[in-house]
Amino acid sequence: MQAQCVSLCLLGVMFFLCSAHAGGLRRCLISMDMRRMEESFRGIKNAIQAKDTFQNVTILSTSETLHSIKPLDVCCVTKNLLAFYVDRVFKDHQELSPQILRKTSSIANSFLYMQKTLQRCQEQRLCHCRQEAINATRIIHDTYDQLEVRSAAIKSLGELDILLAWIEKNHQGTSAASRQET
Repeated sequence: MQAQCVSLCLLGVMFFLCSAHAGGLRRCLISMDMRRMEESFRGIKNAIQAKDTFQNVTILSTSETLHSIKPLDVCCVTKNLLAFYVDRVFKDHQELSPQILRKTSSIANSFLYMQKTLQRCQEQRLCHCRQEAINATRIIHDTYDQLEVRSAAIKSLGELDILLAWIEKNHQGTSAASRQET
């Protein structure tokens, strides 16, 4: 009887600790109107993808990189991918069309906002970067670096729908809330 009580007590403590840990991860979720970014991307998707000269190459979906990310690594990978797009893809993309430039700038600004949110989480030690997360983002960088800069930027912009869907799936707690507010 006493052994059962101790077992139940230990189970309760483990449940509490797991709940507290999951709560800490939830605080790092980003609150963003994903629908607006998706609409911006849909407005330029065909024009961007028409410029893609490497149809058989993918950057974000390489060997299921994003699909194999564990929940503990979501914050870090999201933060790293946002930085990758802000620091490289949007800067490397040369665009003459004012409409496309306006929509990519809008998406880039949203990425900057999400990046700042995740930076605060990392400063509070709520966003850990394990080796698996670092390796996943390294694969994406390496694939990008194998292409000519302009082609890599176009390819990455053309795959924004993959990234946006992944962010929405992995940060759905706050994305759903922001959709209900609008």
